[in-house]
Amino acid sequence: MEFIDEDDIEKADPKVVHADDVPLVDLSEVDEVHPTVSIRPVDEVLDLGEMAAKLWYFEPGEEVGFHAHPEEEELYYVIEGEFSLKLGDAEDPEYVTVGPGTFFAAGPYEPHGHRCVGDEDGVVLALGAPADAGDDVIDPHDLS
Repeated sequence: MEFIDEDDIEKADPKVVHADDVPLVDLSEVDEVHPTVSIRPVDEVLDLGEMAAKLWYFEPGEEVGFHAHPEEEELYYVIEGEFSLKLGDAEDPEYVTVGPGTFFAAGPYEPHGHRCVGDEDGVVLALGAPADAGDDVIDPHDLS
């Protein structure tokens, strides 16, 4: 799913871009997307074809709900803020609280989600491959 209109993208050349130069997209204005957080679609500006790369911006209480992907492997890195992670089996998930400098990952069919907790905004770098696999989302309760 493209988040920036192709005509509005200024592709980085060479493939170097500062985060502030990537347009901020409010996902609450995108009907097909459930999270209402904001993102910077770095992958679109850098014209990546094989990997998704997004900066996710959270206010306290905002979250990416518990979900899984049938094909995508995702790697997350917490840049700012504190997050409560919900990981694993839908019937008995594990909860872990993490802060800046923490990596977490989810492979295909591995349920995961995260919520910004505490009083400060949060920023997470999300990388996923293959690039278009993140569009397919599974309810973890359907996996049992």
